[in-house]
Amino acid sequence: MSTEGTVHKATETTIYRNLIYKRIIFIFLFLIICVFFSTLNIITGPMNISMQEIMSALFLRSNDNMINVVILEYRLPWTIMALLVGGALGLAGLQMQTILNNPLASPYTLGISAGAGFGAALAYVIGFRILPGLPIEFVVPLNSFILSFLTCMLIMFIGKARGFTSETLVLGGIAVSFLFQSLLALLEYLASEEALQAIVFWLFGSLTKSTMFKSCIVFLVLLFVSLLLLKDSWKITALRLGEEKAESLGVNTEKIRIRVFIFVSILTAVAVCFVGLIGFVGLVAPHIARILMGEDQRFLIVGSILCGSAILSAGAFICKTIVSGAIFPIGIITSLFGIPFFLALVMRGRRGIW
Repeated sequence: MSTEGTVHKATETTIYRNLIYKRIIFIFLFLIICVFFSTLNIITGPMNISMQEIMSALFLRSNDNMINVVILEYRLPWTIMALLVGGALGLAGLQMQTILNNPLASPYTLGISAGAGFGAALAYVIGFRILPGLPIEFVVPLNSFILSFLTCMLIMFIGKARGFTSETLVLGGIAVSFLFQSLLALLEYLASEEALQAIVFWLFGSLTKSTMFKSCIVFLVLLFVSLLLLKDSWKITALRLGEEKAESLGVNTEKIRIRVFIFVSILTAVAVCFVGLIGFVGLVAPHIARILMGEDQRFLIVGSILCGSAILSAGAFICKTIVSGAIFPIGIITSLFGIPFFLALVMRGRRGIW
């Protein structure tokens, strides 16, 4: 090998190593942001509690039972659920954008969240229970889970009929979204005042009903799906090269799309069923992670999870502190901050940059 070739190879190795270091640094940066806002979420709230009392409740169990309840049953589950749901939505949005090759794809924009909202409305308006005899606190989450999952399957069925192309899936998602939005509007029109208030509150998205049990369910699903996606990371990365290029590398594009879509369906259904509709996290987080880390799914999966966690943790803190003594629905906060980013993506897409 010539001296020039050796130098060129060494330069490429150095560039690649620096790129890896850069991605790892950004991952740690996201972790620091998550820890920062998680700490703020635990120490802030309508009730003033000193840092000493908080530490005592977390690690030693405070003598004041009220403080134990506030920290361990409200603030801690709130904080953990924000991290987990944000991560789940970030990962779901990333995979949808990748397999559909569409920068505007997310669980919210493709109608999966609309299906979940319709499932919740069925429980509030007509008392529909998928499993008869189920305790009332689990009726709405289970209904929304089943309906959001069925929405994904309906979109996948529409796509399968036309070769499972990204264009067909996007158009199918838009059609299904309008369908469930219409059905949801019908239920809202027929609902009683009390039921309508409950529906609207759920549609806004809220972390107030978070529990450690629900957090454990979201954690297990997020961990399971993340590991399976990391296993297929190079195949998913190949999809970004284009369908023909990916197939020339030996990737069965239709098979990997179906598999990823099923994983995303489960992840999204679990995320929204406990906290309601939270928009734009699944849209914004993957783009921020992609800008910082590139297209390598080995790092992009982790980056999107942590970025989603950081965004929702920040939103959870803002919705508690924006007005003293009040807690705003977190879906309102994420939408207010997400809409400008969404418009920026539209303008960016028109210039053909994505």
